[in-house]
Amino acid sequence: MQRFQELVDVVKRLRGPGGCPWDREQTPRTLRPYVVEEAYEVVDAIDTGAPEALKDELGDLLLQVVLHAEIASESAAFTIDDVVAGLIAKMIRRHPHVFADTVVADAGEVVRNWTRIKAEERRAAAPDAPPSALGTLPPELPALHAAARTGEKAARVGFDWPDPAGALAKAREELDELAEALASGNAARVEHELGDALFALASVGRLADQNPEMALRAALARFGARFRRVEAALRARGRDVHDAAPAELDALWNEAKKGEER
Repeated sequence: MQRFQELVDVVKRLRGPGGCPWDREQTPRTLRPYVVEEAYEVVDAIDTGAPEALKDELGDLLLQVVLHAEIASESAAFTIDDVVAGLIAKMIRRHPHVFADTVVADAGEVVRNWTRIKAEERRAAAPDAPPSALGTLPPELPALHAAARTGEKAARVGFDWPDPAGALAKAREELDELAEALASGNAARVEHELGDALFALASVGRLADQNPEMALRAALARFGARFRRVEAALRARGRDVHDAAPAELDALWNEAKKGEER
């Protein structure tokens, strides 16, 4: 706690008279991109499995929290103490099986209780808003991640496929409809069916305990690494990728892929 208070004091100094000109100019709006960026860097550190990198990135993300709270405190909106107190109250409220006398059978029941308590909180905060088990998701979330989270929320009330195979059958159905849309040449219909197919594939990943956002990121990393090997192979031949024929690119791609398997 002493170290945390030191961090709060450092940020207060940066924002105060004689502090850092850049920090003093920041607003929640100008800091918005950094919050997103730092969160993704935490995810990247988790994926690399490097504890030192994760420690550093968590620190950068924590700085954003403290900085936003300090800005809010300057207009008497709230303080970092209010942020922490609210979080503590929320955690206690949403874990009655730990801090009260609620009995749960397993983690699934914990999730159902959590969902119910969150819904009660939303109703209390906005009593006139129509209730929905889907709740709300930040519009800035990557669409594949949001698709998985939306399916997860619907699944909590029993609206789901029983297993990945059921979702895969739906994905195949959606891909058939996408093929029909492509054949029709109707751009609006293609967009519609493409979205349905991607949503169904996200559900396949969710039910298979695979995060579709992370799966796609891994696929993009593989694609990038293979394509760069193709470019390197062409350079070794004194060639440029822009001048290579599709058949040659395809052959080099297959070689790059085989190299991964060896």
